[in-house]
Amino acid sequence: MINVKDQIYDALCTVSQNTSDQYPVSWEEDVSIQYIEEENRVVECTDMQEQKAYCRYRIDIWSKKSTSSIAVEVDNVLSGLGLLRTQCMDIEDQTGRKHKQMRYEMVIDVHTQQVYHQYNN
Repeated sequence: MINVKDQIYDALCTVSQNTSDQYPVSWEEDVSIQYIEEENRVVECTDMQEQKAYCRYRIDIWSKKSTSSIAVEVDNVLSGLGLLRTQCMDIEDQTGRKHKQMRYEMVIDVHTQQVYHQYNN
């Protein structure tokens, strides 16, 4: 198993310091970002050792005004880490805030951290 959550957190903090792996506790900031690891599983195993892992992350963005420019920034920093955006959509939110949800995935070599992608149409 590989853990790249720290790298994702650091990258997202360059977009907003109000970033957490939990639902936002405070809505005082204009922008809130939540990141969740949705899946982390073995995709290649040789000699009884994991070689590659599939990882999928969900990113939720909330803003008082608009999530579009923030989503572009999030996409820039996460694609810079090698993650592939597989979903981006607006979500209806009862709080009255703008809410966008994005999903990213990758296949990563657990030893070299080289990233691969599986394109599904």
